[in-house]
Amino acid sequence: MKSRLFSRNYSLVVIGQVISILGSAILRFALNLYVLDLTGRADIFGLLIAVSAIPAILFTPLGGVVADRLNRRNLMVIFDFSSSAVILLFILLTRMENASIIVVGAVLAMLSMISAMYQPVVQASIPLLVERELLTSANGIVMGVAALSGLMGPVLGGVLYGMIGLNALVVAGCVAFFLSAVMEIFIQIPFTKPLSDKNIIPTIVDDMKLGIRYVVKERPTILKIIIIAAAFNSLMSPFFHVGTPYILRITLQSSETMYGIGMGVGELSTILGAVLAGVITKRLTLSTTHKLLFIVSAVMPFVVLSVTPMILNLGYWQPFVLLISSSAITMALLTTASIFVLTSIQKETPNAMLGKVMGILMAVSQSAVPLGMALYGLAFEVFSNAIYVPASCACLITALIAFAAKRMLKNAEI
Repeated sequence: MKSRLFSRNYSLVVIGQVISILGSAILRFALNLYVLDLTGRADIFGLLIAVSAIPAILFTPLGGVVADRLNRRNLMVIFDFSSSAVILLFILLTRMENASIIVVGAVLAMLSMISAMYQPVVQASIPLLVERELLTSANGIVMGVAALSGLMGPVLGGVLYGMIGLNALVVAGCVAFFLSAVMEIFIQIPFTKPLSDKNIIPTIVDDMKLGIRYVVKERPTILKIIIIAAAFNSLMSPFFHVGTPYILRITLQSSETMYGIGMGVGELSTILGAVLAGVITKRLTLSTTHKLLFIVSAVMPFVVLSVTPMILNLGYWQPFVLLISSSAITMALLTTASIFVLTSIQKETPNAMLGKVMGILMAVSQSAVPLGMALYGLAFEVFSNAIYVPASCACLITALIAFAAKRMLKNAEI
């Protein structure tokens, strides 16, 4: 019965999300910290993070395909059982000898792969579990869970790593994923098995082609949305992932405490944007989405102002407060826009195509992030004494993307 938001099935999915996403975040942080403690080398640490993130880009489209082919409830169960099995294997290997960097990297890559396939399944399931008018709020809660996990994962991972050690933390993660899988067995998601007379690999290839053709030829508006999302993820979002930490720690010389507060406010603003999405987007349409982006471009100059010599020379608190407050508003608005666009696509995409479309959207968006991070990393290194230069570029890019969105989504319908 889909009469209210927190129905039994939707509530179980959200609880499963909390365990899966938060559990993965805690384990990834603890394992990365273990490698850093083991080697003491930043290059190995960075390489490990980069390599372990690759499966997330490669396997997200596959997750979207299987979400349309197989029972989505069963997939959630399988993925959480698989995560538990991977961690159990890691426990057994560490019992025989100390975990090597290769073993840790393999575990991180497998957990990343499973998580990448898990998310399109969840996104494709939500429209079947809540009423159409509650879909924005439902997506906001799921995205809020992901943001909260991003905030709490490193904190809990660091605390638990110091208190109980890696071994006990890994065992707890194994048990948590197992219990999540058992709980998900009781979720009921409507499913009609699609017909196919081919083997599994040709079927998957055909489904991927079908998804791409659907987006490119049958629903060009979705393609435009994906292009805009990729532009933001490659040219705008990385500014906050790379630039904000750099400005806080290097430019402002923030203490560990103030650095943590600054980054925490950013995550909290994402949660706030997710919570408020249901209210803010009630009068929004795809053709007016650019208005949110224009508001973002109007706030961005305050981010630039915070790192100009005029403000930096005033002391510590003035640039800190200006940077964090303007960044928080920007991230909240971007989160709201993302939820609105995601919900619009979910509402108008047939159930049989929903997994594939979600997989394509998430894969393209994620694949653009590393390029943007690399570009901003280089820009902040080159202009380390003039941070306002890359900040100004981000401001200009935001305005250009907003103008492009206005033109591309004019009279848009999915």
